[in-house]
Amino acid sequence: MTDLTSPLTFAHGPALKNRFVLAPLTNQQSHADGRLSEDEIHWLSKRAEGGFGLTMTAAAQIDPHGIGFPGQLGCFDDAQLPGLLELAAKINAEGSHSVVQLHHAGMRTPHDLIEGKPVCPSDNEEFGARAMTLAEVEQVRDDFIAAAVRCEAAGFHGVEVHGAHGYLLCQFLSAEINTRDDRYGGSLENRARLTFEIVDGIRAACGPDFSLGLRLSPERFGMDLGEVREVARRVMAEGRIDYLDMSLWDVFKTPVDEAYQDRRLVDWFTDLPRGDVKLGAAGKLLTGAKCHEAMRAGLDFVVIGRGAILHHDFPNKVAADPDFEPAALPVSRAHLAQEGLGEAFIDYMSGWKGFVEAA
Repeated sequence: MTDLTSPLTFAHGPALKNRFVLAPLTNQQSHADGRLSEDEIHWLSKRAEGGFGLTMTAAAQIDPHGIGFPGQLGCFDDAQLPGLLELAAKINAEGSHSVVQLHHAGMRTPHDLIEGKPVCPSDNEEFGARAMTLAEVEQVRDDFIAAAVRCEAAGFHGVEVHGAHGYLLCQFLSAEINTRDDRYGGSLENRARLTFEIVDGIRAACGPDFSLGLRLSPERFGMDLGEVREVARRVMAEGRIDYLDMSLWDVFKTPVDEAYQDRRLVDWFTDLPRGDVKLGAAGKLLTGAKCHEAMRAGLDFVVIGRGAILHHDFPNKVAADPDFEPAALPVSRAHLAQEGLGEAFIDYMSGWKGFVEAA
C-alpha cells in the first residue's frame, strides 16, 4: 500500500507532496458576478496551509447561463482574473497543487439565477430546460477550453473538468436524459464525445506543465455504472488526463445496480489499467482509518470533503495520527469560523442536517 504522505507525480504539472486532495466544495462565497471574495480565498488558502497536496476550488462556472448555485465563482471573464491570480499565488506559495474545477450546470441551473430556460442536451420537462442547438454544444466546448486557458494564465497548476453529479456533461453521458440524434447523442461514444472534446481541447490549448483531471460519478442522475466504467477505462487507457476523480458518495458502498453487486463500488474502477493516469475517489472518507482503507483498495489519492470543512489541516492530523477522527457533529458556528469558513459558507452548511449546531 502506498503511504498517504508519499509524493504523487502527474504526467503534467508539479508533483503532489502527499495523497490528500481537497474536494471541490460548494461554499457560495463568491460575488454575484463570479469574482472571488476574500472569504473564499481565505477558505481555500487555509486548506493549502493545512497540508493538502492538491487544493481545488468549488465548481467554477464557464458560462453565466450555466451557473449552478448562488455565490458561485466564475472563470468566464477576464474581470475575474485578479481574484484568480491572488488565489493561485496563495495556494502555490504553500506548496499545494492548485486546481480550478470547471463546471456547467445544464438543466440543473436554477431558474431564478438566469434569464430564459436552462439548457440541456434534450428538452427536459421536469427541469423546464430546453435542448441545446449544435452550435450551442460547440460553444460550451469552446467555453470550457477558454476557461482552462484563463486559469492557466492566472497561475493555477491545472483544472478539473466536472463530468459528475447530474450537471451538463453528466447529462450528455446519460442515455435517459440525452435523446439527441446528432453526433452528441445515441451511442455511448457519441454521448461521451463532448467530454472527450473538452479534455482534448484543454490539453491542446494549455502548456505541458498544466495538469488536467476529470470528475465522474457512476450512479444516480441517469448514469449506468457499466457505461461510466467504460468512459473511465478509455480516458485512462488513452492517457487523455492526469488524474480521474471518482465521486462515489460512499467509497466502500455496494453498487445500487444489482448486476454489479459482487464487489464494492470503488473496486469497479481500481481494477482498470491506468497507464500514467492517477485514480482517486471521494465518499465518506472522514477518518484516518477510512483514508488508509481507501488506499489499500488501490487508489492513488483520497478526495476529502467534510473532513476538510471540519479541519483545515485534516492531512496533517491524519499524518500525525492514522486513527484521527474529526470533531463530532454538530459543530458550532464558532468552530467553523475558526476553521476558515465565512458567514455565507456557514449559512450554507447550516442547511446540511445535523452539521451545524442550532443557534
